[in-house]
Amino acid sequence: MAVSYKKLRYLMVDRKISMAQLIRMSGITDYSARLLGKDQDVSTEVLTKVCAALGCEVQDIVDFLPEEKDKE
Repeated sequence: MAVSYKKLRYLMVDRKISMAQLIRMSGITDYSARLLGKDQDVSTEVLTKVCAALGCEVQDIVDFLPEEKDKE
């Protein structure tokens, strides 16, 4: 299953938060932030830290998308 962090990016724009600010607020690594930016898998620990920093739930920042092969 693929993931999309488009909701996270929209939330960050709405709150005027840069990725550097999110890194400082949440304590995630630069590497984890790059993975989020590329819509790649991250650990639940990273998602938990981001949600705690933003005061939101996981479903507010991530969408789980079906894989292309799953659609057939």
